[in-house]
Amino acid sequence: MKAAHPEVLTVPRINPGETLRKAREGRGWTIAEVAAQLNLTPQRLSQVEQGAFDKLPGHTFARGYVRAYAKLLDIDQNRLVLEFDQFTGSDAAGSSVHSLGRIEEPVSYSQRILRMVSFVLLLALAGLSFFWWQEQAERRAADLASTSLEHVEVDGADGTTQIHPLDEPEDQAVEAAQLDAGVTLPPLPEGAAELPSVIGAEAAAVVAPQVEQPQNLADTAGTPAVPAASAEVPSVVADALPEVSSAPAPAPAPEPVSVQAAAGEAVVSLTFIADCWTQLTDANGKVLFSALKRKGDSLELAGKAPLELRLGFARGAQVSLNGSPVDVAPFISGETARLKLGGQ
Repeated sequence: MKAAHPEVLTVPRINPGETLRKAREGRGWTIAEVAAQLNLTPQRLSQVEQGAFDKLPGHTFARGYVRAYAKLLDIDQNRLVLEFDQFTGSDAAGSSVHSLGRIEEPVSYSQRILRMVSFVLLLALAGLSFFWWQEQAERRAADLASTSLEHVEVDGADGTTQIHPLDEPEDQAVEAAQLDAGVTLPPLPEGAAELPSVIGAEAAAVVAPQVEQPQNLADTAGTPAVPAASAEVPSVVADALPEVSSAPAPAPAPEPVSVQAAAGEAVVSLTFIADCWTQLTDANGKVLFSALKRKGDSLELAGKAPLELRLGFARGAQVSLNGSPVDVAPFISGETARLKLGGQ
């Protein structure tokens, strides 16, 4: 007898992609619309519908695509996954695939680290730049405050640079002003310097005989000794007095004379309400004045226009040109000012 062979039941393999395609067309959606919602390319979605799962990156990803597609179309996900396993001959028992609303493409971990590190470095660089800028601004302000009133640098006509301190003692300023003006005190005569010693010696000689006179009164009765001694004193004093009167009297201070400007010249007048270093240079580069002026002083000079005026403390001087006041405020930088006068 022949043994009966058991009949093998063959289960027809159903492409789950075909089921998904029919459901999509039933809703009137295009492949591009569904691909945008699932974050897939239209090519990937077409491969799922055609059952070309071997072209997808592994059965695990393909099974996830089927689940997400079925969820979007409100179809039983487990049934389609079973059809996928039967169609591909794979087994989903050892895999744990969850339903995904949107499928995200794998992102390189190194790219995330690189982005984070770049962002941190950018923040650090911005912070360092801000602190450096703030430090430089404070340093410039401190340098300006320390140098604006300590000294003034002046460029001379010969190319040299002179530094004038603004806090010099008053005696030095007066001496410098006298040297600039060329004022010298007249020397005393030789006789006037010896006058106090001569008068002192003669006075002592007169006092001595007067003290000894009572002791010799009895022996020298009737002798006119005292009148003789006293008679010599007026002669000595009389000889010394002409020498005192011969000393020249100090010359009176000259009265200020208004400066007259010649053709092509300009007259600059300054009134100082505070101590201010001042320099005035004419058009030829000649320095007409360069010194420290004190509060209450005034200065009037004429020179070939245009004149260059430099002020060490601009707010301490009132300037006028040819009798018209000049506003120095637009030319102030810090505490100093530099401006051209009579250049029109």
